[in-house]
Amino acid sequence: MGTAPIRFLFDYISHNAYLAWTQLPSLAARFGRELEIEPVLFAGLLNAHGQLGPAEVPPKARWMMLDVVRKARRLGVPIAPPHAHPFNPLLALRVTHAAAPGAERQRLVDALFRATWGESVDVSSPSEVARVASSAGLDGAALVAEAASDGAKRRLREATERALADGVFGVPSVLADGALFWGFDDLEHLELFLAGEDPLQDGDEARFTAYAASARRRRPDEK
Repeated sequence: MGTAPIRFLFDYISHNAYLAWTQLPSLAARFGRELEIEPVLFAGLLNAHGQLGPAEVPPKARWMMLDVVRKARRLGVPIAPPHAHPFNPLLALRVTHAAAPGAERQRLVDALFRATWGESVDVSSPSEVARVASSAGLDGAALVAEAASDGAKRRLREATERALADGVFGVPSVLADGALFWGFDDLEHLELFLAGEDPLQDGDEARFTAYAASARRRRPDEK
């Protein structure tokens, strides 16, 4: 295994990204890996791939919310109903890009995830985001102001475009040594991969992904 940083791609709108974040820093540390924190716009990924978000499919949204509560309680992670769902995550994402990479950004991500999914805070509100950032020891007002700049908007857009170029289709996603792991439940496979115990074998990718489709689901607008 290599020693390159592990890239964590997420959007605060994802409850499974919250759960993944509560586990990922310690997992990376166990393998001596640094974490690169990359906020991306989930809606941008969905639009690029022509998908609906889980919250846009009511039965799936209900199941996923209860599934996340089960996981959080099992992990001993704080969980609370979100202020609203779906909500607009742009401000929180841009504020995170405005924070300095490294320890400062990690403290901010901790605080914003906890506020969103552990305390029912409305992180689409500038005053609330500023308060949460300040509680993490940062200059919340300055970060919120910076989030409105063209630079912060560009950084989020570029991060989302980079994720798409790297084959990312959803959040949370983790990229490690060229391998993609998606969702909270895939952290188990990430750990095996980092330990050199990946169940995949040489040649599996070509064998299991190089196939032709025998049918295609008709879109609703097609006759």
